[in-house]
Parts: sequence; C-alpha cells; structure tokens
Amino acid sequence: MNRIRIAIQRSGRLSERSLDLLQRCGLRFARSKDKLYWYGQDFPVDLLLVRDDDIPRILLDGVCDLGIVGQNIALEVLREDDDRELQELRELGFGRCRLSIAVPEQSEIKSIADLEGCRIATSYPALTNSLLGEQGVKAEMVKLSGSVEIAPGLGTADAISDLVSTGTTLRANHLTELDVLFESTAALYGQMNRLPDEKRLLLERLLARLDGVLQAAESKYVMLHAPRDAVEEITRLLPGAEHPSLMNLESDPDRVALHAVCREALFWEHLESLKNAGASAILVMPVEKMLG
Repeated sequence: MNRIRIAIQRSGRLSERSLDLLQRCGLRFARSKDKLYWYGQDFPVDLLLVRDDDIPRILLDGVCDLGIVGQNIALEVLREDDDRELQELRELGFGRCRLSIAVPEQSEIKSIADLEGCRIATSYPALTNSLLGEQGVKAEMVKLSGSVEIAPGLGTADAISDLVSTGTTLRANHLTELDVLFESTAALYGQMNRLPDEKRLLLERLLARLDGVLQAAESKYVMLHAPRDAVEEITRLLPGAEHPSLMNLESDPDRVALHAVCREALFWEHLESLKNAGASAILVMPVEKMLG
C-alpha cells in the first residue's frame, strides 16, 4: 500500500509544533485508541508517535519513511553509526537549541583547547566527541542520560556538554557557558533513495506543500499606494520581493496600487523607508499558504 509513514515525537517540545506543521500542510488524522498511530484521512500519510530518541533508528530500520526530530538527536545517532546515512530533507525552523560546553564558575578551563584530556559529562557523547575532534581536542566522554549539570559538582566530570536555552539551569548549578558546539533545530529526515517510485511521488507532493507552509511563515503580503515614478525605488526597498503587481488608481492617474509578496523579514525600518520614498496606505498581512 502506497502510504507514507512519518515518525514524530510523542510528547515534548517538538510534538505540538510538528503536528501543527503537518496540519497546515492540509493533513488530517484519525487517532487510534492508544494514540500512538494516527491514520491519514485525506492524504496517504500516517503518523507514528514515539520517543524522540527512537526516531533516527526507526528511520534507519525502515519502520517509517520520514521523521521530524532535532538535528542534535539525529546527528548523535549518525555519529554513533558512521556506516548509515539519513538525508536531511528540510530544516523546519522550530525547536531551536544549542549544544554547549559549560564548566564550573571557578574552573581553570577557559577555552575549548583547555578541554584536552578532561572528562565531559553529556547525553550526546558521539556528537560532542566528533565536534571537539574537529577542533583537535581529545577528551573523555562520560555518558549520562539526565541531570548532566550536576556531574561537575559530584566530581565525576570536569565539564558538561548539554542543550542550553536560557542558561538558568547552568546558573543554578554554578556553571558558566564556555562555548557553543552546535546550533540545532527541528528537521525532516528520510531516505529518499529507499522509496519506491509511487512513494517518491507522494513525498514530492508533501514537500511542495511543506515548502509552501515554510515560505508562507516567513513571507508577508504588502499592499500600498505609490507615485508611478517611485515604483522602481519602492520595489528595491521591499525585502525579498518578486515582481510586484501594479494597478491603476482611478482617482489619481499619477499613482498606482502596488501589491507584492516579501519573502524576507519586514521590519518597521522597512516601512519607514517606503514611506520616505513616497508610499502611502501601507498594509502588511501574513500569508497562510503559498505554492510556487
């Protein structure tokens, strides 16, 4: 049966955002009684809800065709198993975090180079070891599945490598962030070369929808009035805009209504520049869907 199966996080910081993203792609699901398998109702895509740590292995074993998981988790598994590969199909832009090295506040470790020969407590030993190796540093990995931040206080590690968002947990444990090893975000992974042609066509349709949603999230639809002789300058000021649409204003033949999609961030400074160039009645609206 030609259906695509996607693994997403069952609960946690990526779960709701992943489901929302798929629903904005027009996917609707019937939930099973155990809530772990959701059947796609209007598009042949089903969901399997699992622990995020299991998603890369599930993809590598062929249980699911696609998976949404943090880059940090995917790369940890792939660095452990260099013989197998997953394709990162799309970076999704949510679930951002950073994998950082942190040391005790009074530590003599002042740089990444000072970690040579040190013990580092982490839930990401393969990724941490690989990233440090790229900087010419060899250290001993102390693998912990949780409460990594207490390891230096217990004397079991000289430093930690852990996910950091606000740094509150580090400060509470008298640690200071030394350096960022890796910036991570949620991503869509899969193995396109393993898909039969029918599934590959479905995936291309799904990716087109996904691209539309991701582009729409970053885009704004701009409408304004402008003098005819200022259209070129105003178009230049619109960030990431394609060729705008122009419409005559019956009440003023020297001015036009200009409509454009801006594919880059639009700030107040942009609007002020547009106004200084002669634009008026400037309206900026969000874009719900796009299909190129």
